[in-house]
Amino acid sequence: MWPENRSLTIPYTGSGLLSRFSPRSSLSCPPSASCAGLKPNQCCTIIYTSGTTGNPKGVMLSHDNITWTARAAGEYVHLKTALEGQESVVSYLPLSHVAAQMIDIWLPVTFGVETYFAQPDALKGSLVDTLREVRPTAFMGVPRVWEKMQERMKSVGAKSSTLKKKIAVWAKAVGLETNLKRMNGSVELPMNYRLARALVYKKVRKALGLDRCTKCYTGAAPITKDTLEFFLSLDIVVYELYGMSESSGPHTVSFPTSYRMSSCGKEITGCQTMFFKPDQEGVGEVCFAGRHVFMGYLNMEDKTKEAIDGEGWLHSGDLGRHDEYGFLYITGRIKELIITAGGENIPPIPIEDAVKEAVPILSNVMLVGDKAKYLVMLMTLKSKMNLETGLSEDELTPEAVQFCQKLGSKSTKVSDIVGNKDLAVYTAIQKGVMKVNDQAISNAQKIQKWLLLNRDFSVQSGELGPTMKLKRPVVSKMYEEQIQQLYSETPDF
Repeated sequence: MWPENRSLTIPYTGSGLLSRFSPRSSLSCPPSASCAGLKPNQCCTIIYTSGTTGNPKGVMLSHDNITWTARAAGEYVHLKTALEGQESVVSYLPLSHVAAQMIDIWLPVTFGVETYFAQPDALKGSLVDTLREVRPTAFMGVPRVWEKMQERMKSVGAKSSTLKKKIAVWAKAVGLETNLKRMNGSVELPMNYRLARALVYKKVRKALGLDRCTKCYTGAAPITKDTLEFFLSLDIVVYELYGMSESSGPHTVSFPTSYRMSSCGKEITGCQTMFFKPDQEGVGEVCFAGRHVFMGYLNMEDKTKEAIDGEGWLHSGDLGRHDEYGFLYITGRIKELIITAGGENIPPIPIEDAVKEAVPILSNVMLVGDKAKYLVMLMTLKSKMNLETGLSEDELTPEAVQFCQKLGSKSTKVSDIVGNKDLAVYTAIQKGVMKVNDQAISNAQKIQKWLLLNRDFSVQSGELGPTMKLKRPVVSKMYEEQIQQLYSETPDF
């Protein structure tokens, strides 16, 4: 934290930097010998993949990959240059990640964007404080960040007076309806929208530090429809983008005049998409082409040949489809597909998202069942995080405690629920699982057993990657004994 008697100062704004070192400046900086020898197709940086589906690989990105992608992506979303209007972002993700490098370094260098660096404990709870101080014009939040904001706002809202709760419910209904119409091209605003904006939306944005933010994005991992609709109801449209380290970051992007719920948007100008071996519904492996496609994996020629085919298409490993308007929808990941003993292919994410939506006390869930006769699920409860270690604690979050209270449970800790097998909570979870099972398209896609773990997942404990994405192979190995137990014992319900 800054001392009270010291203010945050910026040596140069983006426009000031441009004018100071523009061609008209009396200063001259001749290129060094090393710079003069650089070629566009030479390696500029190496990004290591997160290892969520296997061992990390070194992704080699060229100077052309980086400079072209930064320019193309920024222009596609109408990012202003420093001379047109000062944009600002908050850097909080590890700079070893491609999203952080592109958004916090390369886009700012290209467009003269101000980058503010958050505290090291940003993902442990201090990020919102930084957002309120900086008030960025653009913000990229990984799904877990948006989910944490949602939980915090729900917790605060639950303590409000009856009148404020009624106003919030009314305003959220207005916001959701208005933004769904906007999404389909409507430009008309209902009369009550302006009132809701004055009473609720403006205050929410200010509380989150997003009152100047015109570009709220999410990416790096799947986000639930529930979270998207929650912010949409508060007049905060969270635009999804999609890409990977091997595509220098973004491939498709949504923006105000071009977005759909749960879609990753459309291809950045100059990028192409092809679906490899599509099924009858048009779902196939998403493949990329364009100047953003990487050079190859460091010292892994065989892996490079697996990723880029003979025609130059980069195979993402993700499954997806286009709708009739050209919007991209990601439906799963090939390496994450669960292939049961009966040979049925099951994408886990839609089922996992449905369970979390049906049972709000759950924080992380992971579907298991590869080569097995039936599906089981590991679950964790929403608990507080230790701000020093980044590890989950035993104490439940306020939202989780409220969930328990509504059930008549007095549990306030994870150990209260798991250790005592709190009947009220376990029954509620089972009802949620049964609700999801009722919507399953086949018996093979039904969850037969589940287990509550005694602590939540975290980056520090190894279950989550740097962007809070679930590391399935790691979780499967860490909880191998518990998984085997689920397949050897009869369920409690």
